[in-house]
Amino acid sequence: MADKENKLTENVPGRFYVDDQCIDCDACRETAPEFFRRNDDRGYSYVHNQPTDDESTELCREALEGCPVEAIGEDGDE
Repeated sequence: MADKENKLTENVPGRFYVDDQCIDCDACRETAPEFFRRNDDRGYSYVHNQPTDDESTELCREALEGCPVEAIGEDGDE
């Protein structure tokens, strides 16, 4: 489970975030590219846009559930 104490600094404030466990597998970026981006220099994903409606929230939850190392959290700052 993602730890909000270890959130990556690039995450925009909000409900979803990626922590330092990310292994750069690309799963979240494939599932919800509108919300996840890659730090090309360091090789990990982060949340660059928070969902604003039910449909986009479901996409982010799908990315969370598909993360093989559970690096995506949904208990960030609202």
